[in-house]
Amino acid sequence: MYEHGMIAPVVALVIWTLIMWVWMYATRIPAMQKAGIKPGQATKAAMEALPSANVANNYNHLMEQPTIFYAICFSLQFLEQTQEINIGLAWTYVALRVVHSLIQATTNFIPLRFLVFSLASLVLVALTFHAALASGLAWFNWPF
Repeated sequence: MYEHGMIAPVVALVIWTLIMWVWMYATRIPAMQKAGIKPGQATKAAMEALPSANVANNYNHLMEQPTIFYAICFSLQFLEQTQEINIGLAWTYVALRVVHSLIQATTNFIPLRFLVFSLASLVLVALTFHAALASGLAWFNWPF
């Protein structure tokens, strides 16, 4: 087992999220200035009409499902479940989220983006299953 195996993918996804944050503001601020939108007067409709909207939407998406990824990775780390399979799954999830971001921020081709999101979700399910098994949580042991 690897001592800090589940932490590196978590840090990598946080770094990617910060890259998307920089990309969002690097595109959003000039787009707002060009459109004459003042920050205090921006409406949701006006912001969605900006060319930077896909990047901003992706940044928001990185605040959603990946929070489960972080929790599961820390759970696996605390449970000492840092086998190669879990580390590999974690890195696969990070890679798929990066690909998802690039698709959404550039072409935003929905069928491909959905496929990548679905694959990432399946990887997250596998990590969660491993954490459930390692924690002793089994269907027949649930308290309800």
